[in-house]
Amino acid sequence: MQRRDLLVLSLGAALAGGSPCAYAAQQGRDYIVLEKPLDVPRGTLVKFFSYGCPFCYRYETMVEPRVLPRVEAAGLRFEPMHVEGRGEYGATASEFFALCLLRDRKNGVSPSSSKSLFRRVTTEIGFAYNRQRERWTKGEPAFVAALCAAAGMEPAEFERERSSEAVASLVASWRSARETAAVSSVPAYVVNGRYQLVTQSIKSIEGMAELIEELVRLP
Repeated sequence: MQRRDLLVLSLGAALAGGSPCAYAAQQGRDYIVLEKPLDVPRGTLVKFFSYGCPFCYRYETMVEPRVLPRVEAAGLRFEPMHVEGRGEYGATASEFFALCLLRDRKNGVSPSSSKSLFRRVTTEIGFAYNRQRERWTKGEPAFVAALCAAAGMEPAEFERERSSEAVASLVASWRSARETAAVSSVPAYVVNGRYQLVTQSIKSIEGMAELIEELVRLP
């Protein structure tokens, strides 16, 4: 069975409720240790994702709304990082998502919140790509128009800010983190910059939350 099929089964089990983890997390089965840790503070949950990934969209809309409030209440900071390599307009998406995240940070809003500009845009673009099969065949301007419509922003405003130092720095940090983690598939969740969840092992939403909470206590 291929990894993609396993992910679907894992997600299906999670949505059905499944059984919570009744065992300690096991390296190699439930998580792997990155050879090179990410440059993030302790207490950070990083998610690598792509707008062109159907599994990312499913986790974002069906799993994370139940997992993230719990782990954030326990003190974890959620840090999504877009991977450019999937989807024709990956680089443009990274710039736009970075701009949204920076605005959320300025307003003190977590990217997991329903009030998050980032979350609104990624959800709407994910829906268009994965559910409506939209591919914006008229080119990048059409994709930018869709992003701006989701954000309530004028395209000219994005064009002014996409090359700003803040946006460029955040996008560059995502590229660096992705290279450090050697992420080959998404979504990929990393706790404390060191411990990457093995998504195939996830049997329930409760189990995923418990695994994250256990990993954050590791050195």
